[in-house]
Amino acid sequence: MDIKIALVGFVVGGLIGLTGMGGGSVMTPLMVLLLHMHPTVAVGTDLMYSSITKVVGSIQHIYQKTVDFVAFRWLALGSVPGALLGAGVIGLLIHYYPAQEVNTVVGRMLGVVYILALAAMVWRWFARERGVAAAQEHDPAARPQRHWRLAGFGLVAGAVVGMTSVGSGSLYVALLGLLYPISAAKLVGTDILQGMLVTGVGGLAHLMFGNVDLGMVLMLLCGSIPGILVGSRMTLKMPEWAVQTAIVMMLGWSSWNLLAK
Repeated sequence: MDIKIALVGFVVGGLIGLTGMGGGSVMTPLMVLLLHMHPTVAVGTDLMYSSITKVVGSIQHIYQKTVDFVAFRWLALGSVPGALLGAGVIGLLIHYYPAQEVNTVVGRMLGVVYILALAAMVWRWFARERGVAAAQEHDPAARPQRHWRLAGFGLVAGAVVGMTSVGSGSLYVALLGLLYPISAAKLVGTDILQGMLVTGVGGLAHLMFGNVDLGMVLMLLCGSIPGILVGSRMTLKMPEWAVQTAIVMMLGWSSWNLLAK
């Protein structure tokens, strides 16, 4: 076993446990740039590794009661078919276009979306602190509309994750932060549970296409499983503002990483 790969898994697993992000936006570029993996294989390997890592993180967050199951169910309504659709589309596109070009274009589009979502999320948190958005967020009449929006955005986000592996954390954090009133700890826990589902579906689809390096998955898991347990427990011990700051920093870093490619 390569200790360096396990260490990378531990660091990325810790980031996922603390913020819900760091899988596709960190691991996929590392596998492509440092390990010289083919982009399509890197996407499939990352999805499979992330899904197993997030199983452990999800169990921890459920135990901590930091999961909003209502938001999870409505997102899953769209994200599961979306992930299957995205993986199927990328399987077809790589026969006609270079996979790296497709991933780069989608990645840059995601970078712009992340920046806009980041700005809106920060504004929403500040507004909530001042009580500006409180009445609107807790209005029972607005809940059905928010639920269907979650399902619709879950479909789009699931397709993007299935195609690129990018966004299983960042994109869902952004969606939940914008569309659904939720604490920072529950935002992370719900995102990890949702990410487990969508990366699992996408990973299995890529496995069928032969785009998964199972040996790499096993080495990464040796570090990522303890890493995500440590990170998940930190969400309860850290104050709300600190978790929010970590989320904002990771989302900003993901945006920069995607746009700088």
